[in-house]
Amino acid sequence: MRAGLLLLPVLLGALAGCGTIAETGPPPLDNAVAESTVGNGRFIAIVGPLRQHSPPFLGVPRTNIDLLRSWVDRRTGEVANQLYVEASYTGAERTYDAARDSAGDPLRFIPISKNEIACSGGCSYAEEFAAALPTSLLRAHRSGLTVTFAAKSGPPLTIAVAGEMIDKQLAAIDAARATLPTAAAVTKPAP
Repeated sequence: MRAGLLLLPVLLGALAGCGTIAETGPPPLDNAVAESTVGNGRFIAIVGPLRQHSPPFLGVPRTNIDLLRSWVDRRTGEVANQLYVEASYTGAERTYDAARDSAGDPLRFIPISKNEIACSGGCSYAEEFAAALPTSLLRAHRSGLTVTFAAKSGPPLTIAVAGEMIDKQLAAIDAARATLPTAAAVTKPAP
């Protein structure tokens, strides 16, 4: 059992760190939270509503978006949460590399991808990244939370997560954990 708990951060890191939206299931188009099974059935993926944090880049839908996403381990009941962000822009390459909560406390930054879109007449880039959000942080900020992402160059990007979105995510996490076998649901309660 102890070895399983030690492997969980590695498994969740692999699942959460390199995953795009497609690998966690489709984001809901309405204000709902979607649930799917990933990792050969080991994890329940919970994906919150897709939100626009900045105008769509060059009018292209599903650019400059963010969402909450979570994974619940079916064996242990442990939960990993992220604020996932896609940022597209023109100009100097920003390379987002750090995240802080509204109190200024650092959050684990998760780089996912960075792509050069075009460089004729000025470069454009698309970056995907996330910040790990402990469940205890979400529960402590049920009225809302802001996360600021810093870049090596260029302005920071601040994402406001509404309390309503946090409540929906936490309700989905609690509902998913309630479906687990009793031993998994009580092995390590979600903080």
